[in-house]
Amino acid sequence: MDTPKTRVSTEIIPYIFYRDVPAALAWLAGAFGFTEEMRHATPGGMHAQMSCDGQRIMMGQGSKEWRMLSALETEAATQGIFVYLADVDAHYGRARAAGAEIVHPPRDESYGRTYTARDLDGHPWFFTTPPASRGSNERA
Repeated sequence: MDTPKTRVSTEIIPYIFYRDVPAALAWLAGAFGFTEEMRHATPGGMHAQMSCDGQRIMMGQGSKEWRMLSALETEAATQGIFVYLADVDAHYGRARAAGAEIVHPPRDESYGRTYTARDLDGHPWFFTTPPASRGSNERA
């Protein structure tokens, strides 16, 4: 008898390193509107998962041995998270009120209305509402 195969679609999920995962969970919920889905202890600290409008991120505490650290610990960011959303101005207001470091306030660009913020560990986040002529399913 054949065992039924689970259908899995390819999904790219950012895995972000934070110094303090519980603090990151609270901060990302308050500032960027993410919802915690799970957290559990690991030998090196904690692993967690959050989502926003059905899109997931994962996080954990990195380590020097693995050469995986937060942007704050390395004093540089080597990547950023780009997020399409429906109302960039409302999102900006929430993030600003929660104390996010605003790198660029909302402005209009050829690819949409966008702003850039850094989270509590210095990771850059790029939030954008695509132009009305191009829906979120028609990405640049």
